[in-house]
Amino acid sequence: MNKPFEEPVKSVALKLPSADSLIWRTSNIDWQACDESGFWVKPLIEDESKTIRTWLMKIDASAFSDLHAHDEYEQIYVLSGSFYDQDSEYVAGDFIVRAPGAMHTAGSKTGATVLLFYSPE
Repeated sequence: MNKPFEEPVKSVALKLPSADSLIWRTSNIDWQACDESGFWVKPLIEDESKTIRTWLMKIDASAFSDLHAHDEYEQIYVLSGSFYDQDSEYVAGDFIVRAPGAMHTAGSKTGATVLLFYSPE
């Protein structure tokens, strides 16, 4: 399977806390380029032992990713702008969840910021 959003160039994410709370000031995190042109991420949580990832993703206007799938559940919450796949266009406040292996495209005509959660089956 093609996986254009598997790993950002440089990971700066937090691990899941074992106690108390962790705070990450996302304005202090630089956007990192993905393998797919026009897609940028800010890794927030990456815990390999639990195979959980939480990212902010910014999609440039006119950016598009070909058909691909992920090995885990993908949850997408649109924070701003508009985001589309082969099925529909989504705007701020919309939520999408995909099963592991679900083939999909991704893109934005005008730009978007989304919150992504990846978790195991």
